Amino acid sequence: MKDGHAKVAGETITFQFKGKSGIRHAVDVRDRRLARAVKACRDLPGYELFQYVDADQRRHSIGSGDVNAHLRAISGDEFTAKDFRTWAGTVSAAVELARQPAFRSAAHARRNVVAAIDVVARRLGNTKAVSRKCYIHPAVIDAYLEGSVISVARTKTAKAGGLSAEERAVVRLLESRLRKAA
Repeated sequence: MKDGHAKVAGETITFQFKGKSGIRHAVDVRDRRLARAVKACRDLPGYELFQYVDADQRRHSIGSGDVNAHLRAISGDEFTAKDFRTWAGTVSAAVELARQPAFRSAAHARRNVVAAIDVVARRLGNTKAVSRKCYIHPAVIDAYLEGSVISVARTKTAKAGGLSAEERAVVRLLESRLRKAA
């Protein structure tokens, strides 16, 4: 990402850039601490947005390899940023499918799946095909087509174990599917 792709106004950062497949993105993030960090990065010379200056006063860009190495270091496992995108896409698809009215036919079910995938694709900034193939766990779609959807309590509860109610429901769905397959 380049310096010109981010604008900071107070505690709001606006990212505008062209992503994969030429898809244009415009994302607002509101976070005071992050805004200060992005502003500090923008103030460094050079075109790259995400960079830092080491103890020897040399600038270094931060790329996806750096992010993935950090994720592996803090998790103690082989996680990458793609794993987080896949989780976000899977949860988003499950939530969207749970919001759909009961389907009346196989064709109606397929239309609901396509609509859910469209929502996920827009959220992730990917094409529908890439979103379905790479960012939505197939068990979520299979479960929906078989008549199962996630069930989320409507009460507002604190995140348990760092997971939202929707995420916990997806975990239960995936675990249930794994038990059935075993």
